[in-house]
Amino acid sequence: MKLSDSVSAEAKFRAAFYRLKNSVPQVLSAGTPVSQNNVAKEAGVDPSALRKSRFSSLISEIQEYVEIQKRENVEKAKAKAVRAQRRLDLKSKLEQVTKQRDDAQSQLVQLQFMVIDLSQRNAKLESEVESLRPPVTMLRR
Repeated sequence: MKLSDSVSAEAKFRAAFYRLKNSVPQVLSAGTPVSQNNVAKEAGVDPSALRKSRFSSLISEIQEYVEIQKRENVEKAKAKAVRAQRRLDLKSKLEQVTKQRDDAQSQLVQLQFMVIDLSQRNAKLESEVESLRPPVTMLRR
């Protein structure tokens, strides 16, 4: 194998690696994760052809990229969990505040009925008091 064959093979692997990194693969389906095997498949060759002994710097780059992606995915998962927990907390708080509002409205309605009832009682009692008062003419004598 000539040096130019190795360079052209590495160029194919690098092009495949960049396509996978940028989510624009030509051979594999979109969204395929970057891995050493997937880079070889995207380059259109058997995965065993991408050997560390021949392409050590490229394989190191791929492995570094995969590790960075793993860390980013862990961070994204943590952030997603935090957002989900916040959403649950806010939903719980909304339910609590809604219940408080409903209880307050119920109390308000009860108090309004009580005011109406007391107003009616007051009017009845005032009417009774009026009927028990002596007529005005009797008081002047």
